[in-house]
Amino acid sequence: MRVLILEDEPYLAEAVRDGLRLEAIAADVAGDGATALELLTVNSYDIAVLDRDVPGPSGDEVARRIVATASGMPILMLTAADRLDDKASGFELGADDYLTKPFELRELVLRLRALDRRRAHHRPPVRDLAGLRVDPFRREVFRDGRYVPLTRKQFAVLDVLVAAGGGVVSAEELLERAWDENADPFTNAVRITVSALRKRLGEPWVITTVPGAGYRIDSGAQPGGDRGDG
Repeated sequence: MRVLILEDEPYLAEAVRDGLRLEAIAADVAGDGATALELLTVNSYDIAVLDRDVPGPSGDEVARRIVATASGMPILMLTAADRLDDKASGFELGADDYLTKPFELRELVLRLRALDRRRAHHRPPVRDLAGLRVDPFRREVFRDGRYVPLTRKQFAVLDVLVAAGGGVVSAEELLERAWDENADPFTNAVRITVSALRKRLGEPWVITTVPGAGYRIDSGAQPGGDRGDG
């Protein structure tokens, strides 16, 4: 999952971003409305977390722009305004959820995952492909009924690959979806993570390297098949 956080308090924004990363949720931070709108035009996000009172275009205006695109992107309002009228106006703008400050990071994580599950156009909560069963909410993976323990980053990468339904996912897209905007585009983190993930899932190798294109889940994998080098 990748989220956009519009928050003008630097320390809070950094704390939320770092906390979400520990939960395998990639987060980009915008300190003002203009930056948030710019990030929305160049990146693909699953959820927007918007503080309403920020410099430049307000969080309300950013919410209006998101709703106007008809993308279906869920919006969570994150603000100190906790009156019922404030919440009502936020929902009228198109917000899907509302969390007031101060808040516990764990509650934010639970709300984000709940919003991700409820998206009308989103994939089913639990996905099955090539003998893999992936539960994004519980962050559990089973292969042919066997539980596979994964690191947070390995799970994030597998989640993207399984969501592609066997289609090829480029290393650039994996970097964008499973990491965040601060990831080094020249890093070998994707190759290393995919290689470790492939080993965790075991034989027959289910992640195939497509030379020059990326990676995909191979539903026809056979024991001893080519696993690639990541």
